[in-house]
Amino acid sequence: MNHFDYVDQQILLQIREDARKPFSQIADDLKISNSLVHQRIKKLKQRGVIAKAEFVVDEKQLGFRTKSYVGIRLREARYAEQVVEGLKKIPEILECNYVSGHYAIFILIFAVDNHHLRKVLYEQVHHIDGVAGTDSFICFDTNFKRPVSLDSLAKKNVYDS
Repeated sequence: MNHFDYVDQQILLQIREDARKPFSQIADDLKISNSLVHQRIKKLKQRGVIAKAEFVVDEKQLGFRTKSYVGIRLREARYAEQVVEGLKKIPEILECNYVSGHYAIFILIFAVDNHHLRKVLYEQVHHIDGVAGTDSFICFDTNFKRPVSLDSLAKKNVYDS
C-alpha cells in the first residue's frame, strides 16, 4: 500500500515542481502515455498522497514582514483541543502543531510588524481559555524551505523490503 514505484516518484517530482503542468507534458517528459499519468495521479489522490494543488504566495510581498514561531504552554492538557479551536479563528496563524517538550502547541504567525504581532499575541492568543503563556521566536529570514525528499521515499521502500 505504501509502495511508490519509479513512475509515481517521477510524476510526483514533476507536479511538485509545477502543479499546473499539463498531464500531456508530464507524459511527454517521462515518455509514458497520457492516460497512465491520469490514472497514477487519480490513484495518488485517492490514497491521500496528493491533497491539493496551490499557489505559493510570498508573505513579504503582501506586507507581512514579521514571521514568528510561538510556543504555547497550556494551563492543563485538557485544554488542548479548545485552544486549537480558538487558534483556528486567528487569520495570522498559518500553522499549528502539537509538539512534545516544554510547549504543548507550536504555531507560526505572520504579522505586518512587531506591533501587530504583539496585538495578535496579547489581544487574541492570550485570551483563549486554557493558554497559560507563550514564548515567541522571531524568524529573521528563511534560509531554505523544501518539501520532503522523494529520494528518502525511494530509500524507505528499500528499507521496507
